[in-house]
Parts: sequence; C-alpha cells; structure tokens
Amino acid sequence: MPSLIKEFFPELVLIPEGTFLMGSEDGLDNEKPVHRVCVDGFMIGKFPVTNSQYKIFLEETGFPETPFLSDEMFSHPDKPVVGTSWHDAIAYCDWLSKRSGEKLRLPTEAERERAARGQSEGKKYPWGDEPPWERPFCGYDLETGGPQRVGLNEPNSFGLYDMSEGVHEWCSDFYDPSYYHHSPERNPQGPPSGQRRASRGGSWRHRVKFSRCAARSSLIPSFRYADYGFRVVMTVRSSPD
Repeated sequence: MPSLIKEFFPELVLIPEGTFLMGSEDGLDNEKPVHRVCVDGFMIGKFPVTNSQYKIFLEETGFPETPFLSDEMFSHPDKPVVGTSWHDAIAYCDWLSKRSGEKLRLPTEAERERAARGQSEGKKYPWGDEPPWERPFCGYDLETGGPQRVGLNEPNSFGLYDMSEGVHEWCSDFYDPSYYHHSPERNPQGPPSGQRRASRGGSWRHRVKFSRCAARSSLIPSFRYADYGFRVVMTVRSSPD
C-alpha cells in the first residue's frame, strides 16, 4: 500500500466469521422477528470516517464538499464527516479502493449489527443492557455542538468506537421494514431494490442520542443530513488452499 495512503487509510478491525441473533423482540416491528444470521469475516473501520480523511478525498478528486464541512459545529478534523449522501459514501469507498488497491465498501446491515454487538449475544447496546442515560458519556459536543470527536467514548468488545452514538451510518442495503421475515440466514444483503437505503447507529441531534444494536433507520440515498456519516468495510480475502 502506498505510504500516503497509510497516513489516512481508516484503521480497520477484524470481525471474525460468526453467527448472532439479529433483531429485537422488544423493539419496533422492523426489528422482528429475531433470527439467527451467519456472516463471513470482514474488517470494519474502528471509527466513522473523519473530516480529515474525507478532505483528502475531496482534494484529490475535486468532489463537491459536504454542506456542513466548514461549520464550526462539524469541522473539527477528528469529528465524523457529516452531510454525506449514500452516493457520496460510495464515491469515497470507490476512490479509496482504487488508491489503496484494497476493496472498500459500506457494511451490510447484518455486518453493522454484528460489529455493534461485539461479543455479547442479545444485549441491547454495545456495552450491555445498562441504559445510556446511566452511562458517563453524553454523545454530544458540549463545547461547539454537533457530534463529538470520534473515539472519546469507550469501545465495545471488538474494539470499535461510536457504534451506538455520534451519527447515523449508511449501510449498503436497500431498506425494507419487513425484510427479516424472508432474509437469508447467511450473509444477507438486503432486498434487491427499494426507495431508501438502510442506516445504523445513533444521532447527536436526537433526544435519545444512543441507539440499540438492533435499531434500524433509513433515508433516501440522495439526502444529506447533519447527522449522517459512514464507516468503511473491507472483505476478508480467503486464503488459497
């Protein structure tokens, strides 16, 4: 990998192949039924993509800047980039794939939920079942407003940060509220078509800023909101026999 890429290539964490219970019987209807899912191993960003990483992409490609990048609430280099549409996130992944020689993409909903749950089966949050309002962190920048800088809160058991708070993160899947009723058991990719794209994670601007691991959200892929960002995934290459 070229040395320049190493300087801003997102730090990735290996999530081994495994099964988990996806969804929640205590949540909304779109989280039901709870079902066993198996996902192949993959690597996912330790943090959401930050402003400093995204700016390299903008400088090298001339891609249009997000609507919030110069706003003091969102502009710190270590804050997650926000205001990216689903198409913007895909463009970033495609650019980084070409520059690095690795295949980067957005996570599927199944991958994102497995990563958020860590190594805890059936817990509500990445840290367990303790309500977020009893936790020591707030999920909001008290000084400037907007999301906190990445990595300020504790990681989950996989070593991933901000899986429940910060910004909604785009997933690769089309969104279908009833998808769990007929999704495949292994490596579900979402429905073949749709109007909205799935997203996961909490939002700094919501009254309840932390999301449960099973909580699903979605948005029209062309929209750019101040609480939408993304993190990247890399498929683990199979070793030759």
